[in-house]
Amino acid sequence: IPESGHKYYLQFSTEDYRTGEEAGNCLATVLFPKKKSRPVVSIKCSPTKDQKEIQEEDNTFYQRIRHQSKPITANNIPDSYGNIEPALEPVWALAVAGSSSIMWEKSTETLGYFLAQVKSVKQWIRKDDFIEFDYTVLLHEMPTQEIISCHMRLTWLPGQPLKVKHFCAPEGHGAEQGSGAESGSAAGPSAEKGASF
Repeated sequence: IPESGHKYYLQFSTEDYRTGEEAGNCLATVLFPKKKSRPVVSIKCSPTKDQKEIQEEDNTFYQRIRHQSKPITANNIPDSYGNIEPALEPVWALAVAGSSSIMWEKSTETLGYFLAQVKSVKQWIRKDDFIEFDYTVLLHEMPTQEIISCHMRLTWLPGQPLKVKHFCAPEGHGAEQGSGAESGSAAGPSAEKGASF
């Protein structure tokens, strides 16, 4: 699009992260502006999974985390062999959802990101019903093969948008402040303004 940038039209299917079952079909447009800023994304999906079933799964997932006998702390998820302890799967799933907002914000037409590992995670105990975690995640940048370390604070309550604050510092480069002012569901990109934790 002259003066604006490149616009892409995509059709794709989604799958349940945990079970691998088909979850829906989507149509999307993605505009990469000429000036350096995050992509402008518009997505419409037709879910194949029952919304009530999704809500029940979210609530079960939430209750599992909420009712731990002590706050969750862990390092190196997955481990060096690619294994994730079953008790840490919810922590990994939240990291996948939360880091997607960072990846969306940082991606360009020529750079993409994948969550490589959760280096560390710590659960915070709150007086309200939200669950809250501090993560240090490693993102794999493609095609440069760089590993970027990001600090991410994530808060979530079923039925509410997943909220993410982040700060990334690429290896071998100066610190880069996180930004963003978006909110969304646990299944989509979201971020909150600010990186002071």
